[in-house]
Amino acid sequence: MTKSELISRLAARFPQLVTKDAELSVKMILDAMAKSLTEGQRIEIRGFGSFDLNYRPPRIGRNPKSGEKVHVPEKYVPHFKAGKEMRERVDYQKD
Repeated sequence: MTKSELISRLAARFPQLVTKDAELSVKMILDAMAKSLTEGQRIEIRGFGSFDLNYRPPRIGRNPKSGEKVHVPEKYVPHFKAGKEMRERVDYQKD
């Protein structure tokens, strides 16, 4: 699902919401989530899952084209872990 599909579904489900309002709502939620992760905070949405940051230490990588060794700096990457209810719903849908 893309961001625009999410906005369309939200506007369709709640007819009192104008599409622009639905777009603003989705944008505000995503911006708040990104800001929280940027500040190093964990995000937990009950029944859906949690977002956290994983630390990746610095390492020596390799340029696949030339084979030359390159230094890859340390970084933090976002990580999503599905909640129990979400895992069960997804697993049930596959049967």
